[in-house]
Amino acid sequence: MAAILPTDLTCPRIATRAGGLELSRVVAGMWRMAEWGMSVEQRVAFIEQCLDMGVTSFDHADIYGGYSVEGLFGEALRARPALRERMQLVSKCGIKLISPKRPQHTIQHYDTTAAHITASAEESLRQLHTDRLDLLLIHRPDPLMDFDEIAEAFSRLRKAGKVLHFGVSNFSRHQFESLNRRIELATNQVEFSPLHLAPMFDETFDGMQDLRVAPMVWSPLGGGRLFTALDPNTENLRLVIKEIADRMKVPFATVVFAWIMQLPSRPMPLTGTGRPEAIAVAVAGAATTLARSDWFRILRAARGHEVA
Repeated sequence: MAAILPTDLTCPRIATRAGGLELSRVVAGMWRMAEWGMSVEQRVAFIEQCLDMGVTSFDHADIYGGYSVEGLFGEALRARPALRERMQLVSKCGIKLISPKRPQHTIQHYDTTAAHITASAEESLRQLHTDRLDLLLIHRPDPLMDFDEIAEAFSRLRKAGKVLHFGVSNFSRHQFESLNRRIELATNQVEFSPLHLAPMFDETFDGMQDLRVAPMVWSPLGGGRLFTALDPNTENLRLVIKEIADRMKVPFATVVFAWIMQLPSRPMPLTGTGRPEAIAVAVAGAATTLARSDWFRILRAARGHEVA
C-alpha cells in the first residue's frame, strides 16, 4: 500500500534551549534557492506553503548561491512584507568566497573578526530586507578565531537589536563549549545522516544534550545519496529503511527524518528542497516514532556491523 501523508500536517516548534529561541522542528534550508528558478511570485508562494505547514524557520548563509540567495529571499519579503512576522530567519557568516560579487576577495578563507561578523550581519539584513536576524551562526571553525572577540561582536549586535540569538555551525564539542561560556549559544548546526554518523560518536550530540541545547542538522538525507548511491553498504541501508517505511506505510524520507529526530539531543533537521510536498514528508517525521528495534536496525545498516 502506498504511503499517504495526513492533510493536516503541522510542524511542531521547540525551544533550542530553556527560555531561548523557538524554531520549527523542521527548518527550511535555502542553500539551493538560486537553482530553483523561481519567480518572485513563486518564491512568495513557496514561503507561504512552508508557513502553512508550520515550517516557520528559514536557514540562510551569506555565501549561499554565490552570495545571491539572501537577495532572492529578500525580494519575496519585499513583495509580501507581512510574511516576516510569521517566520524566523537564520543566517551564517565567517567564510569568504572568491566571487564576482566580492571582487576584493583574493583567496577563499575564514574570517571571524568582529569587523567581518558585523559587516556580514548588516549585509544579510540588507539582502533579506529585514531589520533583524533571529539567529546568526559562525559558519565554520576558524583557526584564527578569538572566542572573546566573537562574543563581543555578538553582544554588540544583540545590543543594537540587529541579531536576537547566536550560534555556530560545524563546531566540535570543545569549540562550542568554549564560546558558549562567553555568550549563550542557541545551537550548533552540524552534518548528520545515516551516511554521516560522526556527531553521534564524537561527543557532539552528547555535549549538546548535556547542555540541553538542540543541534541543527544539515544534509539529513546525505545530500540525496541515500536515494542514489550504489555502493553495497548504502544499498543495504536503503533496503532496510524501505522495509520499515513500507511496513509503517510512510514515505522513505519520513523514516529518515524520524530516525534523526528521535535522538534525545532533539536535532532540528534542515530540508534542501523547493518542493513543498518534500518538506511535508520531512514534517511527517516529527509525528512518527520508530520502534527502538527499527531505530537500531537503521543504525546497524548504516554502520555495517552489529552493536557490540
